[in-house]
Amino acid sequence: MSADKDVHCKIEHHAVMFALLSKNVIKQFHVEGKDAILTAMTKYGNERGARMAQNALKNGDELTVMTNQAYGEWQPDYDGQMTFGQLRTQPTLQTYISKCAWCEAWKKHGLLEYGKYYCVDVDNAVFQGFRPDFVCSHLTESMSFGGDRCEFDWGAPLTDEDVIKLQEKKKELGTSRMKDFNFHTAHLLHSISETLLEELGDKARPAIDKAKQEFANTFGKEYLDVLEKSYDTRVKRSCVSCLHEKA
Repeated sequence: MSADKDVHCKIEHHAVMFALLSKNVIKQFHVEGKDAILTAMTKYGNERGARMAQNALKNGDELTVMTNQAYGEWQPDYDGQMTFGQLRTQPTLQTYISKCAWCEAWKKHGLLEYGKYYCVDVDNAVFQGFRPDFVCSHLTESMSFGGDRCEFDWGAPLTDEDVIKLQEKKKELGTSRMKDFNFHTAHLLHSISETLLEELGDKARPAIDKAKQEFANTFGKEYLDVLEKSYDTRVKRSCVSCLHEKA
């Protein structure tokens, strides 16, 4: 089987990979494990945001709330999978999510208890990776923690001119800056694993290995294999490039 052509991770795979890492490290290390997984999520989000910023700057765009919204790297697997939008644009941009594919995946696999830690800081971490002085705040309890919907305040406005520019920029970019979930899931696996080993030492390796085995048992070994290949050929190169750019 050709991993690149025949194995296509989706949001479900991304969500489950995180939740399995979270589950196994928390079961092994308890509170220390929870703290480590939250630290890992912040680093992962920062890396995503830095990559978005690099793409914007290379394209000659300043780092603003408008360009942050334009340079997103993922899209739903199909129409109707997610429901999200804007609550307002001024005096600060506020957005919502009322249907979340990550939450649905965690519920499907009985992993919501562990998957929910993805939601604690990922949006703010990506935002601050994009520009360190930016702050994204939760306005409501996240759906994964029992809230009705997720609402966010992005701390700065989208002016009427920005709203028009955002539509134009999204049309200009199309899917050119989007990355598939083979890439995103590989990045998540390796970024979080590296941070867990940094925070907890080599004692964390059994939890990581168990998470990977459970992922392979759930979806098939080919889905784990494609993450190794995607990391070696695409993710590592992308992350190294972002680190050099930030330096």
